[in-house]
Amino acid sequence: MNVNKKFLQQYINNMQASLFLASVILFTLTKSEEHINNTPFPKDFLFGTATSAYQVEGAWNVDGKGVNNWDKFIHTNRSRIKGNDTADVTCDSYHKYKEDVALLKYLGVQFYRFSISWTRILPNGTQGKINHQGVQYYKNLLKELKRNNITPMVTIFHWDTPQALEEQGGWTNERIVHWYSRYARLCFQLFGDDVKYWMTVNEPKQTCNMGYGNGIFAPGVKSPGEGEYLCVYHVVLAHATAWRIYDKEFRAQQKGKVGIVVDCSWYEPADLWNIQDQLASQLKLHFTYGLYVNPIVYGDFPWAVKSIVKKRSLAQGYNRSRLPEFSQQQKELVKGTYDFLGLNYYTARYIKPDPDTPVDGKGYDFDSETTTFVDPHWEKGASFWLYVVPWGIKKLVTWLSQTYGNPPVIITENGYSEHGTMDDQKRISYIKSHLSNLKEAMNNGVNIKGYTYWSLMDNFEWVEGYAVKFGLYHVDFEGAKRNRTAKSSVEYYKKVISTRCLVDKCK
Repeated sequence: MNVNKKFLQQYINNMQASLFLASVILFTLTKSEEHINNTPFPKDFLFGTATSAYQVEGAWNVDGKGVNNWDKFIHTNRSRIKGNDTADVTCDSYHKYKEDVALLKYLGVQFYRFSISWTRILPNGTQGKINHQGVQYYKNLLKELKRNNITPMVTIFHWDTPQALEEQGGWTNERIVHWYSRYARLCFQLFGDDVKYWMTVNEPKQTCNMGYGNGIFAPGVKSPGEGEYLCVYHVVLAHATAWRIYDKEFRAQQKGKVGIVVDCSWYEPADLWNIQDQLASQLKLHFTYGLYVNPIVYGDFPWAVKSIVKKRSLAQGYNRSRLPEFSQQQKELVKGTYDFLGLNYYTARYIKPDPDTPVDGKGYDFDSETTTFVDPHWEKGASFWLYVVPWGIKKLVTWLSQTYGNPPVIITENGYSEHGTMDDQKRISYIKSHLSNLKEAMNNGVNIKGYTYWSLMDNFEWVEGYAVKFGLYHVDFEGAKRNRTAKSSVEYYKKVISTRCLVDKCK
């Protein structure tokens, strides 16, 4: 990343110098030895756990459900998934939802975050045909949660695009804003009386970068920096349109809240005292979290991201930036469209500029002109990408607070993977250390409203299949009954929820 003095000055001027300097101060904080915070979480702090429809429901073609992009992606080439696994049955939560709610009840969680399968409600993705059996399944789940005093947090879209819409370009087609917003309105109409927390889209970076950039995820399209950025642009517009619909048509009666869920690692400057490493960190954070959140808070993509993508696009022979521009009307549409922000945090990386970034490289993987690496001493989870860096979550939520005006934040995913251990002490340590760092951030004034452990139970982990396990509960995927069994972490998390403490006795 070749950053000259003029570029740096422009960056600082456009990012609000005070925030930039505050983040520099944050970067220079020394990392002390890990210790566990012994102050209690507030009584109104929410603890929960989560799943998503495609990963746990199964019943992929049961009771009128339509085909989605992951069904197609896997069934046409099972070798894309480790072990040639499928999610056709997975945890079979479609038939075992009452048992799942009983597990939640035992844990004592205040909320359960789950997603609605678009094609279980609208088999073809549009309102030409509503699948009433699918609607009833979610009504039954909501009823069971209510009966057990568990608040639902509902994700409207968690990666499973209807295949009928995918064949028309999916999230690269501008019509997706219309298709999605009509689907969202239907969800508000059908379920809104029982739902007070809505998440419009889960981890759009994974859909856009992995689905339309490098093609590792469904739908498997390889269009880095082009289709990938069209997806980003349409996700923001779709989210904002759904938020406006809820605000105008449903909020007064249903009194709920609507936000978006974005995943982000922490990017620590390789050299805390090097201004270019600090800038690389800021830039990557804005490419990762800010690309989606900056528009809905401030009305546009981050200035630094727009600047560097345009610079690289022109150098590659384009006559304009590969990152679409919002019109003035669209800026007004998207600005302020959040009641809370969802953050999924798992891990961290060190970062520095990459002077060897290919000139013709495009998309998230190249446009920031940075390179990342890990500390070889960091503990590693079963997932190839997961390194345990608890202090990263504290730094990330502090950065988020400083950058976006200390908005209400819910940690909507945080979790640890292993290969099937029942006495999962490393997961307990992961939960404890991350919650401790969150509590320290809260003690410093960061506005964190809740924490979600991913996941309630072992499930289908996308291209990793069933090879890695994130669950508090083990699932027997070899048995027809898909029996659930508590791991050691269940008792620890249950105690944290009931006592509001991470240690035996809080102050």
